[in-house]
Amino acid sequence: MTHPGQPRFLPVTREELEELGIRQPDIIIISGDAYVDHPSFAPALLGRVLWDAGFTVAIIPQPDHKDPGSFCTLGKPGLFFAISGGSVDSMVSNYTAARKKRADDAYSPGGVPKRPDRAVLVYTDLVHSLFPGVPIIIGGIEASLRRFAHYDYWSDTIRQSILADAPADLLVYGMGETALCTIAKNARAGVEPKNMHDIPGTVWKIPPKEAGNLDIPDLCTLPGYSDVKESPHEFCLAHSIIAKNQNPFTGKTLLQRHPKTVIVQNPPSFPLKTSEMDRVYGLPYQRAEHPSYKEEIPALIPVRFSVISHRGCYGNCSFCAISMHQGSVIQSRSPESILSEIASFRKNPGFAGIVSDVGGPSANMYMDMCPEWEKRGACTDRECTTCPRLRSGIHEYLNLLDEAEQIAGVKHAFIGSGLRYDLIPPDEGCLNHILRHISGQMKVAPEHITKTVTRAMNKPDINHFDRFRKAFEKSQDGKKPRQYLVPYLMSGHPGCTIRDMISLAEYLRDTGLYTRQVQDFTPAPLTASTSMYATGLDHRTGKPVHVPKGREKKIQRAILHWKDPANYQLVLEGLTIAGRKDLVGNKAGCLIPARKSGEIRAASKKNRGLL
Repeated sequence: MTHPGQPRFLPVTREELEELGIRQPDIIIISGDAYVDHPSFAPALLGRVLWDAGFTVAIIPQPDHKDPGSFCTLGKPGLFFAISGGSVDSMVSNYTAARKKRADDAYSPGGVPKRPDRAVLVYTDLVHSLFPGVPIIIGGIEASLRRFAHYDYWSDTIRQSILADAPADLLVYGMGETALCTIAKNARAGVEPKNMHDIPGTVWKIPPKEAGNLDIPDLCTLPGYSDVKESPHEFCLAHSIIAKNQNPFTGKTLLQRHPKTVIVQNPPSFPLKTSEMDRVYGLPYQRAEHPSYKEEIPALIPVRFSVISHRGCYGNCSFCAISMHQGSVIQSRSPESILSEIASFRKNPGFAGIVSDVGGPSANMYMDMCPEWEKRGACTDRECTTCPRLRSGIHEYLNLLDEAEQIAGVKHAFIGSGLRYDLIPPDEGCLNHILRHISGQMKVAPEHITKTVTRAMNKPDINHFDRFRKAFEKSQDGKKPRQYLVPYLMSGHPGCTIRDMISLAEYLRDTGLYTRQVQDFTPAPLTASTSMYATGLDHRTGKPVHVPKGREKKIQRAILHWKDPANYQLVLEGLTIAGRKDLVGNKAGCLIPARKSGEIRAASKKNRGLL
């Protein structure tokens, strides 16, 4: 049965189900986030896609894990539960890079934290005990990036695949629409999810004794959990194999043995076509939190009137998991779909004519295209960013923004997402066109300047950024009000030493780019940088790499905030360790002033190891 229309908001209570004439929803989504009906929030997007495919869907947002009754408010679903920890891994959401408990959560009403640690495991265990026999599908960023044996920064251990620990039937990784709809259709046809072993974009499990009976062409066996736990080289090998097989066209089925189960990953789902992207983002999202909330959801505020123009990123930054989740192939919506969505903003009484962003993981990858992508996906032996076959869509993107500003009631269409500065054509006209759609600050992410660090990060070297920075500054000559370049920077990344951070601080001092946008590297599961952090090895070469930990991470971060008096002692310690006391004093060029008291003496031999 196809449902002719969708509800204004997906139901979250029994009363709302009854108003819709639904006794039992086909699928119940449980999420660590509050329910915001906006395409940037997965429960809303997946729920509406499933509804569009003919399934009734209800949501239990942020159930109280200390109250089992909060999981029972909607009864049991007709087909399955779909469980996600939310838009952010629950451990990343709940703890800082220094492993301190966070005081807020942008995805909760009023910013008050509500999700438990390891939310997917907690929710799944409770649902399994409360509704025995009802299938459970897990997904979202937390499940997706923990689908294999992985390093867990918060416990400093190698943990099993989340599917080995969770009493779930299937794991959906990646964006999930295609896989979840296929699971729902098969379940409606009477197939149990635990027996669905051929759906792209899913991970399943079987008992070890059955692994020998698998008849799968080109099956690739990864180093097992025990191997990656004990051997850094095996961990690196597993990561390299996983990354190489992330291509949906050429990827093999991957198998990894665990002590009590065997994890099997099917190749990724195929990228969505433009028509499919248009349909997904053309559904009737209300761009608002559910009416039951009395407080705002902070994460909605900056994106309420933003537009997702595309998915995917071929930048392959080592510390980023986007390519492992959305893929490397750019999936763009049509200009007509985007302009139609922007025009719909006028119906919202809160719209003041400002479109805060039209973008994706990297805003200026919209409409980028390679002829190989439709045949065999992104190459695994070369970088798209430097490949001459890549066709830039920058002019289509800028024309789209111009057209958006011609829509009645739209004053400005801004670029709020980060831009890949190395992909901006080196002509003054293109840069000035971009700057017409920048509101005061242009966000770019050089992350670092020294070659050893940018190489470890898989980022462009400083020469690329310098050329762009100079072109940007030239564009500001005589401009009132002027715009500012906001560089995103990272401290504590594998391969980075205290001396490297001092070099970066000196660069910022000399260029006037002092910034508060500094991220302390946090090892998130399934990224290349995390592989380096966990093993002390560069997975590409097998050679040792310096890994900042403990106090050194604090020192590195403090060096980039050298102007903050609260960081004085840490900065002084770092300069002393590095033998750079020449940067302590009251003369021009010094990072911090000299003080008669509080300075530490020359670094000990132990501290010299931090270099």
